[in-house]
Amino acid sequence: MIKRLHPGPRFCKAVIANGIVTTAGITASNANADTVAQTTDILAQIDALLAEAGTSKANLLTVNIWLRDIAHFAQMNSVWDKWIDMNNLPVRATVEARLAAPELLVEIQVSATV
Repeated sequence: MIKRLHPGPRFCKAVIANGIVTTAGITASNANADTVAQTTDILAQIDALLAEAGTSKANLLTVNIWLRDIAHFAQMNSVWDKWIDMNNLPVRATVEARLAAPELLVEIQVSATV
């Protein structure tokens, strides 16, 4: 069985299948904020999606992070390091990429066991 959370016109915010929840790429609600604020907002959205799916960041498997400018790596990590469960680290990739809008500085996608 597949469960889709918050379907929109092009994609769902998350999909649950075979005991795994995978989120879409999540961007900040306030795209005019700086990297720290955008990352904080994104991780809060991820927490909410994981909770809705019946899981938490302790069950993360994979994380993909896209930064508009890799020079913002330290700012993003300053938030990430306070948020992540250090006893249950996922695998992670972080790359520089052009995002869908120039004001978007960070996009994060995760998968976790349910």
